[in-house]
Amino acid sequence: MTIQTAVEELSKALGQKVQTGASIRALHGGNESYFDEVLPDAVVFPDSTADVQRVVQICAAHDCPIVPWGTGTSLEGHALAVRGGISLDMSSMAAVVEVNDGDMDCRVQPGCTREALNAELRATGLFFPVDPGANASLGGMAATRASGTTAVRYGTMRENVLAMEVVLADGRIIRTGSRARKSSAGYDLTKLIIGSEGTLGIITELTLRLHGQPEAAASAVCAFPDVECAVNAVQTTMQLGVPMARIEFLDAECVDAVNRADGRDMPLVPHLFMEFHGSETSVAEQAETVRGIVAEFGGSAFDWSTAQEVRAKLWHARHNAYYSIKALRPGCRAVTTDVCVPISALAQAVRETSADIAESPLTGPILGHVGDGNFHSALLIEDGNAQELAEAKRLSHRMAERALRLGGTVTGEHGVGMGKMKYMADEHGDGWQVMAAIKTALDPQNILNPGKMVEVN
Repeated sequence: MTIQTAVEELSKALGQKVQTGASIRALHGGNESYFDEVLPDAVVFPDSTADVQRVVQICAAHDCPIVPWGTGTSLEGHALAVRGGISLDMSSMAAVVEVNDGDMDCRVQPGCTREALNAELRATGLFFPVDPGANASLGGMAATRASGTTAVRYGTMRENVLAMEVVLADGRIIRTGSRARKSSAGYDLTKLIIGSEGTLGIITELTLRLHGQPEAAASAVCAFPDVECAVNAVQTTMQLGVPMARIEFLDAECVDAVNRADGRDMPLVPHLFMEFHGSETSVAEQAETVRGIVAEFGGSAFDWSTAQEVRAKLWHARHNAYYSIKALRPGCRAVTTDVCVPISALAQAVRETSADIAESPLTGPILGHVGDGNFHSALLIEDGNAQELAEAKRLSHRMAERALRLGGTVTGEHGVGMGKMKYMADEHGDGWQVMAAIKTALDPQNILNPGKMVEVN
């Protein structure tokens, strides 16, 4: 029994939905980060849960790995077929199945992207808030437990997925959760699948929590004399319970990158990008409170706007910061890493990380969703330069160790994939072995995204 035999049987069963051409395999063998290209043996484009079930049944019969693929925007090598097999591209399963306005929820297929869903919801007065920056698929976002700029107010995928339909490694189709807003009925299988990165099952449908579009919204940008002042302003804001919709940090290098790419002229010092949601009165009150905190820590006056087009341009610049940073060194690759620490440790973590990067020959702008203690660095390296890659990994390693020492986690939102597996034992202790036991129980053949998240035989 071989992978090639599985590919041949899949072709007979699914016809043109199975592609083996070099170009389509190459498209599914690359990644947004520094990992080497790894081509799958074939790419399958299912358009129904029945197709996914058939793929799993055939692959299980031949011990053929299956690696789910959303939009390919993950940063830790999650979707690479490192042991060969099938790349299962979910882009043909992209429908918004149902919107329940009265209950503020919806059902979608996994290939539906967050932007497509929000376009569909525009007339309802509702929106889906989880915003990782990239126009990622909602199935991929659930699989990696994604969050982003709005998590400080609306939560991550963990809080916003109510239920799922999942195909298990033996071909069984299960439903987890329900449309009810709470339950005490048994193990929480929904939360188990969220963040499992395709290692426990393949998501074929999601029921999502929706939120009302705010009556009023305003954005503000302000500059600070140094990193510590900016981060301390964030910490104070959160400790006072201001319900920020977004509060994003950019260091001076990141500001430089955004200026160049977006035609802005912000001073080359650390900045906060902020957004406030609520009624007109509450937005004004929130802004006034934060204005006072900013002044206390030496921040500049707000560059303030309630205009939709101005706010959209601001967040477009923030969401494209990764590509703006890469443009600082044309042709480079980026070792992009994230950590998350308790809010009280945030200033120390950012300060020490900034000092490490300043002493390194590499460029590594820092930015992040600092309202929940999560920040990132994009360490720029020359493609193929082993010495620079080693230095970037050293800096990333120090970030991870520091996060654990300060009571945090080695990844707040990028996930484990291959890049963070080496820290799982340090973060979870024997809990990592429990994860491996769950993986073995649900996928004894280890065909679902093998080589990621856990180590099993």
